[in-house]
Amino acid sequence: MARTERFSKIERLLRERRSVSFTDLQQHLEVSRATLFRDMAFLRDRMRVPVIHDPESGHYRLDHGVESAELPGLWFSAQEAHALLSMRQLLANLDSGGLLGTQLDPLKERLTQLLERGEHPTENIAHRIRVIAATARHYPPAHFQAIAGALMQRHRLKINYQARSNGSTTEREVSPLRLTHYRDNWYLDAWCHLRDELRSFAVDAIKGLKTLPVAACEVADCEIDNNLSAGYGIFSGSTVSQATLRFTPERARWVAAEQWHPEQQSTFLPDGSYQLCIPYSNDPELIMDILKYGPDCEVIAPTALREKVVRFLRDAFGRYGNE
Repeated sequence: MARTERFSKIERLLRERRSVSFTDLQQHLEVSRATLFRDMAFLRDRMRVPVIHDPESGHYRLDHGVESAELPGLWFSAQEAHALLSMRQLLANLDSGGLLGTQLDPLKERLTQLLERGEHPTENIAHRIRVIAATARHYPPAHFQAIAGALMQRHRLKINYQARSNGSTTEREVSPLRLTHYRDNWYLDAWCHLRDELRSFAVDAIKGLKTLPVAACEVADCEIDNNLSAGYGIFSGSTVSQATLRFTPERARWVAAEQWHPEQQSTFLPDGSYQLCIPYSNDPELIMDILKYGPDCEVIAPTALREKVVRFLRDAFGRYGNE
């Protein structure tokens, strides 16, 4: 009998009866004395179940004066384990500078307790399941703390923002609207008063910032979503185009299992290839994803995107000369 199944039976017996003897529990569970002792200790010490043991009668009962948590009937699914482990890792990354340790410790402890509610110890889970942030970029933890503070207190920020394209830095006044974690990196969605429009700023590209004693302007959630969530990825905008991509039969099964965009449309073609249609606004990130598939991905439409990808491929080939 699996450990979680034993926990469920113990819970049911303790809830159905005022008290249960050790012998009755052992007979119902068909386990050794040592195993039952370990189970009861785990329920009490690790899962915080208010089990009381009367040494004179040898009976167990629940302390109904203490609010108890529900026992799990099943071990976490892969999605649940990934979510909890991701949250723990995000908290650990936030604490890399030591600025938020005191505030985050209770939350990290709570996540650890949730993970321990399965039948495997947390240290074993951490050893067997890893969450690797492959493309995470570093940023000063103090910047994140200041941004989060201004965001929640609804103050404007003055930021020095470095452009990815040419390395130039501009000073901007922005009204922070929300923080977005996307592809292992943090972005600040804000109203840019310099450009007078909604923009997403990579937190790691903010080289300096100052909280201003000026109230941030407000933008409706629907407007933020329409401008920053409609197009492909984090590089989105209000003008949305439709890209049609075709993948070779050899790559089709892999891409069909991926979600590139919530509003994507796809179909398998008679020759086994896979056609994917996705909305996008600005194209840098879309082109990056197209190029990583090399000869297995062809841009069918629009023509402007196809020609741009062709130029990238020609430039890349030119780097290798006559090899």
